[in-house]
Order: sequence, then C-alpha cells, then structure tokens
Amino acid sequence: MDQDAYHKTYNEMNERYCLYENGILAGECNCSQSEHFYLAERVGIHCKMDDAQQGCREFLELLRHHARFTLKTSDELSSLPHGKAMRLQSGGLRGLYAALNDSDQLPACIEDVHRLIHLAKEMFESLDNIPFQEVIKQVAACQGHKRRSKP
Repeated sequence: MDQDAYHKTYNEMNERYCLYENGILAGECNCSQSEHFYLAERVGIHCKMDDAQQGCREFLELLRHHARFTLKTSDELSSLPHGKAMRLQSGGLRGLYAALNDSDQLPACIEDVHRLIHLAKEMFESLDNIPFQEVIKQVAACQGHKRRSKP
C-alpha cells in the first residue's frame, strides 16, 4: 500500500485520533479512552470520546506553549519532530503526575492519560492553573529512547 493511500484510509478510519498515539504505542502511557485498530498490518489508536480528546488537546497546547524554551521551538502551530513530540508527551505526563502526587517516584508508564488530565482539572480547577514550571522540569529531563548502535 502506498503511503498516500495509507494516510487517506487511516484518516477516514480514525476521525477522532488519539493525541497520545505515539506514547501509547511506545509503551510510555495508556488511556482508558483509547482503542486500538489495525490497518495494513499497522496499529493505530482511536479516542472513544470527544471530551477526552478535547482535554488532551487543551493540555498539550498549554504544555507546548510553556515548553517552547525547553524544546527550543518558537512556532506553536507547526508540527514537532517525533523526538520532541515524544519528550513533550512523555515528560509532560510525568510532570503532571508529579504535580498531582507527592511521591518522588515517577511511574515508567502513565496508566491512564484521561484520568490524569481529569484529576488535574479537578485539583487545579482548570488546566490553566497547572504549575507548569514543575511540569516542564520533567519535559527537560525526558531524553527519549537512545538509538542503538549497530554491532
């Protein structure tokens, strides 16, 4: 299947795409509102609820705005390279977890993205009130996966 046909079919099948698809597929997080689907021997992630997708979108937009300096980006509208997008997603979720919990121990995998964002809305009354200076520390600390050297 050529890439254009694949992307067209993918977009038709996945109107409510998961904003954390890459993180879920990489094992960095899970979400109670995500659903796997298969297309041309590949796996995609679909979001079950419009409200859940909107909460994720709002959090990621705020996070990206606050992480501009850390990620060395100025344009909030252009897409991020994969590595920076993964740092933003994984580090952002770990930072949000840290802001919500007094534990020094951060999980290797965030169990439920939807629940975490929902708890943040309840605790801080709005996603705008999240202490992003604390969250950004985890974005900065997130290095992603290192490339394996060839033997």
